[in-house]
Amino acid sequence: ARASEAARHGGPCKVGNGAAGRLQESDQSGNVLAGTVVDTDICHPFEFDFYMCSHSGIQGTSKPAHYHVLFDQNGFTPDVLQLLTYRFCYSYCRATRSISIPPPAYYAHLAAFRGRILLGGDDSSSDSASNISGSELRLADVHANIKSTMFYV
Repeated sequence: ARASEAARHGGPCKVGNGAAGRLQESDQSGNVLAGTVVDTDICHPFEFDFYMCSHSGIQGTSKPAHYHVLFDQNGFTPDVLQLLTYRFCYSYCRATRSISIPPPAYYAHLAAFRGRILLGGDDSSSDSASNISGSELRLADVHANIKSTMFYV
């Protein structure tokens, strides 16, 4: 399947082996089109992994995400799992376009970042929260009006 066909059908575009299967299309900035999947040649020969560029490059170079399937209790085929992952990237509430990774991973990153700030860590360093000992750990002061209210990341 070519990338333009994949866009019409709402699914990822596979990049196969050999010259006939190579993707020759790109966007105006030279990035691969959103939905491009590579699951042969550069992937592990025995493990279930794939690369997917689920977003279009707005500025600069698009960087594909590398997915490793550790355990699949549903028994998804590679094509079904890749399509599910691709379509899931359109469900992020802060964007009207596709994002690079599925929203649960993105939300987990945002929650960890917010938690580090609330625990008194520096928001610019990735190691600051891990350097705080248990006795030094203190939650940031929260206004009394929102102490018992759930807030969103």
